[in-house]
Amino acid sequence: METSLRTIFLMIVGLLTAALIAVAVMRRQTDAHESRGGAPASDSDAVAGNQPTRSPDVAIPVEGTPVARATLVISISAAGQAAASRQTTLLAQVAGRVERLPVRESDRASAAQLLVALEAAEFQLAVRDAQARLEKAQASYRVETLFDDREADSTIRNQRAQIARARSGIAEAEVALEKATLDLRRATVRAPFEGVVANLKIVAGQQVRAGDELLVVQDLDPIKVELQVLESEIGFLAPGRSASVSFAAFPDQRFAGRIETINPMVEPNTRTARVTVVVPNPARKILPGMYARVALDARRFTDRVLVPRSAVLERDRRTMLFVFDAAGSKASEGLAKWRYVTTGLANDSLVEIVESSETDEVKPGEIVLTGGHQTLIHDARVKLVDNALAAGGRP
Repeated sequence: METSLRTIFLMIVGLLTAALIAVAVMRRQTDAHESRGGAPASDSDAVAGNQPTRSPDVAIPVEGTPVARATLVISISAAGQAAASRQTTLLAQVAGRVERLPVRESDRASAAQLLVALEAAEFQLAVRDAQARLEKAQASYRVETLFDDREADSTIRNQRAQIARARSGIAEAEVALEKATLDLRRATVRAPFEGVVANLKIVAGQQVRAGDELLVVQDLDPIKVELQVLESEIGFLAPGRSASVSFAAFPDQRFAGRIETINPMVEPNTRTARVTVVVPNPARKILPGMYARVALDARRFTDRVLVPRSAVLERDRRTMLFVFDAAGSKASEGLAKWRYVTTGLANDSLVEIVESSETDEVKPGEIVLTGGHQTLIHDARVKLVDNALAAGGRP
C-alpha cells in the first residue's frame, strides 16, 4: 500500500515538473519573438475579454495620420489677462453742464469724433470779452505811440514802444484771449484715437467740474495679453514668436497671437518678468480683463520624426503604435501592424519617434492609427475613416 502511494506521488511530481518546463520554454520563445519587435504571442490578450467582438472578415473603422518630418515646438504655458492695446481716461478740463452726449458704452468712435459737449455760451462770451479787452488795449497803445514816428532815434522809439505796450496791457489781453479760446475748445471732448467707449460716468444735463472723469476710450484691435513668466523660462522666448491663446469666455476657441515685448526686468518677489502678447481682435469680442491661458513657442527642434500623441499606446509596459498597411483593392482598407517604438521629445500634440536598436522605427509618410485603435490586435483588418466612432468603431 505504501509503495502504491509513493508511486502515485512520484508520478504527480513528474507531471508538474514537465508542465513547468513546457511553460518556461513557451515564455522564452515569446520573449524572443517580442524582442525582435513582433506582436505578442497571444494578440488576443490585448483585447478586453480576450476575444475580438467583430468577425475577422469585417474591417474595423479607424482614424489615421501620416508620420511627418518637421519642427517640434516646445511651448511654455502662462496665465494672464487681456488688456486694451491703448486706453485713456478722458477728464473734464473745464467746468460746465453737459449739453450733448452723442455716444453710449460699447459705441465705436473714430479719431477726433465728438464725445461730449458742454454748454458753450459762457465760454463764447468769455472769448468775446477777451477780444474786446484786447482791442481796448491796442487802442491805448496806439494813443501812447501816436507821434513816436517823429523820433529820429530808433533806440528811443523802441523803448517808448515797450513802455506803451506795458501801460496799455496788450500782453495781458492777448493771454486772456488765448485762455478764453482754449477753454472754449476744451468745452468739447473728442476721441484721441479710434476706439470703443467704456466706463461712461456722466449723463446729459449733468454739471461737471474740471478734473471729473467723463469716460474711457479703448483700442481693442489688437488686444494685449500680459503674462508673468518665470525667469528660468524667459531665456527661451523672443519677440515675434508665435503664441496660442485661449480665454475662459471662449473655451472652445483658440486665438493666434505673437510675442510683442519682453520686459527686461525681473520682479524680485515673484521671480517673473512681464511678457506681452498681441492678438488680432477685429470683432472686438475679446474684452479687457478676460482671463487667458497662453502657450508661448519657446524651443524649436528641427528635422524630427513626429506622430500625434494619440497614436502612442502602452502594452505590456512597452511603448508601441499601430501602422496602417494597405492591402487589397481599396486604398483605405488594410491591416494594423503592431510596432514597438522609442519616443523622444514631446509637446501637447506631437511625440518624437527616435531610432533605437531595441525597437522599430516609423518613416515619414507612413500612416499611424490615431483613433479607434485602443483595443486592436496585430494584423487586425481596418479601414481608414474620418471619424471612427461615427462609423461604428471603437473608442
